[in-house]
Amino acid sequence: MNWSDLLSNKRIASPQKSADVRSSFQRDYDRIIFSSPFRRLQNKTQVFPLPGAQMVHNRLTHSLEVASVGRSIACLTVQKLAEKYPELKERQSDIETIVASACLAHDLGNPPFGHSGEDTIGSFFKEGRGKELKEQVKPEQWTDLVAFEGNANAFRLLTHQFSGRRPGGFSLTSATLATLIKYPYPSFSKGDRKKYNVFYSEIHDFEEVAKECGLPRMDAEHLVYARHPLSYMMEAADDICYLVLDMEDAHKRGIVGTETIERCFLSFFDPDKEKDFYMHKEKAYHEVSDVNERMAFLRAMLINKLVNCVSQVFLDHYDAIMEGVFSKSLISYLPEFEKNALDECRVESVKHIYRHPSVVKIELTGFNVIGTLLEEFTDAVMHPEGAYNKKLLSLMPEQFKSTNEDAYSKTQSVLDFISNMTDLYAVQLYKDLRGID
Repeated sequence: MNWSDLLSNKRIASPQKSADVRSSFQRDYDRIIFSSPFRRLQNKTQVFPLPGAQMVHNRLTHSLEVASVGRSIACLTVQKLAEKYPELKERQSDIETIVASACLAHDLGNPPFGHSGEDTIGSFFKEGRGKELKEQVKPEQWTDLVAFEGNANAFRLLTHQFSGRRPGGFSLTSATLATLIKYPYPSFSKGDRKKYNVFYSEIHDFEEVAKECGLPRMDAEHLVYARHPLSYMMEAADDICYLVLDMEDAHKRGIVGTETIERCFLSFFDPDKEKDFYMHKEKAYHEVSDVNERMAFLRAMLINKLVNCVSQVFLDHYDAIMEGVFSKSLISYLPEFEKNALDECRVESVKHIYRHPSVVKIELTGFNVIGTLLEEFTDAVMHPEGAYNKKLLSLMPEQFKSTNEDAYSKTQSVLDFISNMTDLYAVQLYKDLRGID
């Protein structure tokens, strides 16, 4: 792969416009920031229930922080790469903006109630009433439904022409779209992999983006392409943020004690080799007595260290990344000391955070709410002639209504509608349909 292709500013289904004071990639960033789907992230669950008295992360704040970390990774990495490839210095601002834009958009396709929302949708088609549709769709389309994936839904949201909307969706540049794609293959090509990034309906757009950015096709038979190098930076920023900030949220909610989170964060810093850090820590602790502020200090120092670590991993494996043969994520190649600390934090997170009753209750709520909405609206689009279904379909915004009559397109229209809902709207609609005050 080469950077002149990888940084393509060609837009999908949209003519090129003369540049204003902003670059093409800065316009990508602004289009995402000012969009309704991005704003709706403020009422979508990250991990913990949306805040009442206690402020915790939602999908919006998470995405903003991922963008900040992603920009830092890109900045540091390009500065070092430019020592060997001077031509990249001129493209540093573009690369930083591309990564930040992809970071902003990486969760746009997630349905309400966090990742449990994805599981609920898949379960509806595997185990619920949705099973009845299997014989009405192609096998390649069925894999989209039984393994519904927020990453693929984000690509669809950004590229699909919804009813009454302009062609090309957000009409982002090929470079930004390619960076967003962590799993460059459709659902029917994922094999044993858990995730994928392309629905059957967006294969053409996906291949156009891959071709424009010069992404090599690694498996011709199964439509598997190489990842865009910048997607590794976006992924690393997301990994860093959810690892560190979920623990900080758990501490603020009293789920994880101060000693536990302090031990986890400090385990990334070697007392024998990083004496300057510990001197800085003692000075900070002497100046600040507030526990939350101390943990925020450790969080900031830890993120800074991990940014440096993943940047170095990118540089160490640069040739493999550019050849499309690098496997796994940047964070999985951390040095042994930091990797051991990471594994310890993951154990604590699974044990104390992701299985906490407040988290499980949100997941169960999601199963009931999304499951009910799927059943009601799927039946309505497949049998629109009934009096009840006509009234139900009147609640669906025009942009989500499909003009195609095949079962796959009709079902996708329901998934587009429900996956765009906020947690609060989904719950309210569920209450309205069930007559609950």
